[in-house]
Amino acid sequence: MSRMGDVLAGFHAAWEFESDSVLIRYERGIRAPKLFQALGERRVPLEAIAGVTLTRGKRGTVVLRVEPRPGADPLMEAAAGQLKENVDPYRLVLPADREVLAEYYADELRTLLTESGPADRFLVKPPEGPLSFKAYDGKATFDGRTVNFRWFWTGASSAKWKAGDQSFSVGELNGVEWRSPEVFEGHLRLLRRDAGVPGAQADQDPAAVVFGLGYGPVHESLPFAAAVLAAVRTSSPVAAVPAPRRDPADIAERIRHLGELHQAGLVTDEEFSVKKAELLAEL
Repeated sequence: MSRMGDVLAGFHAAWEFESDSVLIRYERGIRAPKLFQALGERRVPLEAIAGVTLTRGKRGTVVLRVEPRPGADPLMEAAAGQLKENVDPYRLVLPADREVLAEYYADELRTLLTESGPADRFLVKPPEGPLSFKAYDGKATFDGRTVNFRWFWTGASSAKWKAGDQSFSVGELNGVEWRSPEVFEGHLRLLRRDAGVPGAQADQDPAAVVFGLGYGPVHESLPFAAAVLAAVRTSSPVAAVPAPRRDPADIAERIRHLGELHQAGLVTDEEFSVKKAELLAEL
């Protein structure tokens, strides 16, 4: 840019233009979209930008937007086009009276862009961990190396209870599938290298957690998905990390719930015996 450190402030975000990047600082106030609050700030290298647009917005505003290159940002790759316009992290909404200034910065940016087409690696940093969120049927956690799903007895299907809590090393994974909780059947599914194309519904798949009203909101589940995706892309297959020994009270509760499923006819005698033995072995 012609002047390093120039700042253009809009609604819910401010962009700082530097010689090699645009630093986007998101507003943390209660009126800002929760996704922006969760992201905090993001540095977007110029090599990650394919183009710049300036358009008229709603109710006397203009919108400055940078178009990220496909494959450059793990957040946008995980979102797969499902984000609503008002939470697009690459849009800066400004009062219409700042259109001339916005056009100036748009022109300045365009002169500096030299890359186009898909990126061969992520150029924008993913959200930092550790990360966690509550889905409808379980709690998902990620420490940068391993994804854990711990099922809730109030929401998990009998198939997931039979399978038990799950732990996945990023080296076991091939990617993630995020379906927005704002559409029907939202979920986060881990795509395993050795599992092929997923066949089971998300509520029956031990490699997936399902969303619901208030469970797995965008501002929690999407950064989580992006962080896992970025870790997967930079990892090589490794042996799974052994699961830690569990709390005896937790094991007892799970055996109790397994017994309820058995009495209800949802678990066979053989399945009950095998799973009970597995749980006891974890003590």
